[in-house]
Amino acid sequence: MKPLSKLVAACTLVAAAVVALPSFAALKAGAKAPDFSAPAYLAGNPFTFKLADALKMGPVVMYFFPAAFTPGCNLEAHLFSEAIDQFKAQGATVIGVTAGNVDQLAEFSKSTEHCGGKFPVAADTGAKIAGQYDAILDKKPEWSDRTSYVIAPNGTITHVYSDLNPNKHVKETLDAVKALKK
Repeated sequence: MKPLSKLVAACTLVAAAVVALPSFAALKAGAKAPDFSAPAYLAGNPFTFKLADALKMGPVVMYFFPAAFTPGCNLEAHLFSEAIDQFKAQGATVIGVTAGNVDQLAEFSKSTEHCGGKFPVAADTGAKIAGQYDAILDKKPEWSDRTSYVIAPNGTITHVYSDLNPNKHVKETLDAVKALKK
């Protein structure tokens, strides 16, 4: 094989490997959280969620999830719902944000199997907010990835956890909120 052909083949292999890797482009701790407002639901009732207003009350746990009424997202919402009193005890606001199945968020927000009316979920039509936070699902770019952020009252991201497995997002974010008080 000629040297140029070897180089092209090697570059092709490297490019293919990079494309196959999962994306970990989420904003990093220390970054300023992009401000946003979005249509949201709490216990089925519509309102406009404004990050700036929530930060005036304390830290914000913002978790992106791919789509309402999907297995992993159902579990994650349920886990946050079960732990909501622990977050409130730390002065934290929890908000779920999704670009998937936004037409079903009112029902999702009040379902006792999911959010249970205990915390709001916001519609991110077109994944614009997820784009600002670099939380786009690679395999379905019109949906958000499963990435959780803890944002301090000054608007600084203090913790980021990104994993499609929903099981550790509550523990990760609750521990990070508790660390803010130390």
